[in-house]
Amino acid sequence: MAVLLDVENLGVRFSRKDAAPLEAVSDVSFTLEAGKTLGIVGESGSGKSQTVMALLGLLASNGSASGVARYRGKDLLAMDTRALNAVRGARIAMVFQDAMTSLNPFLTIERQMTETLQRHRKLSRKEATWRAIGALEAVHIADAARRVGQYPHQFSGGMRQRVMIAMALLAEPDLLIADEPTTALDVTVQAQIMDLLRELNRERGTAIVLITHDMGVVAGLADDVMVMYAGRSVEYASAESIFTAPSHPYTIGLLNALPRLSDDGDAPLVAIPGNPPPPGAVTPGCAFAPRCPYAYARCETVRPALNAFGARGAMRACHWPLSELKGRVR
Repeated sequence: MAVLLDVENLGVRFSRKDAAPLEAVSDVSFTLEAGKTLGIVGESGSGKSQTVMALLGLLASNGSASGVARYRGKDLLAMDTRALNAVRGARIAMVFQDAMTSLNPFLTIERQMTETLQRHRKLSRKEATWRAIGALEAVHIADAARRVGQYPHQFSGGMRQRVMIAMALLAEPDLLIADEPTTALDVTVQAQIMDLLRELNRERGTAIVLITHDMGVVAGLADDVMVMYAGRSVEYASAESIFTAPSHPYTIGLLNALPRLSDDGDAPLVAIPGNPPPPGAVTPGCAFAPRCPYAYARCETVRPALNAFGARGAMRACHWPLSELKGRVR
């Protein structure tokens, strides 16, 4: 299958007035094939959102990106604003994690949705409105012809998230980026949103980049997974490999922290001790070493390289022998 997005050595840094630049993301590489789903996981502050913001040119004014990000062979990072605007919303769309703050409370859903079609598809207002209604129906919003004229506050949290997904899909993009799409939603609504994304991927062939801290969400949707820690990729492999044979202590820690139906009622969750380093913190060795149960002297002084292993382009950044980590997931 053709490669849709190919990212090499992506870096993100933010300039600061009275301090050295903050390195938020360093040397991140991944590929995404058309019609596939990539899950990017990690704790808050690991660089997940900044990675995709850099691809779309949505960094804060003091931010800059380096590396290469080829979308259909063209480098997104080298595009000028006009060229990037032709891609954003039309070929690559994004669903942000807080639908209430992403939607304009002063405009109806219809006005916010038709703007995309009028800009990118040059449709009339009437044509765009009918397309907007169809998009709302596609994400299973009942009575869409009436509700399209309502305001964001008249929708529940789950319905607002569906509206955001409908808006992202209006121009029929090749790639949908979903940044924490189930945050602040109850479990039932989370399941509905994930079912919707799965349906869009399967029936429309829309490629998806799913950003989340929830390993359970990734297990139900992703083909491949990139695990990030302190702004770097520490493991990259197929979802099957990640969940059955994780190769990095951090990934193992995330999986061991998940509750299981097989556990009895008294089984405690196994938390990863300590906290992630603050964004931009400079460490001479492995950033995860202070929290890693397998760390030894070399981990504290030498940063592990991201090296290939196994099949399908799997990679890991760890000094510990892979054979010694097998079977460590509870």
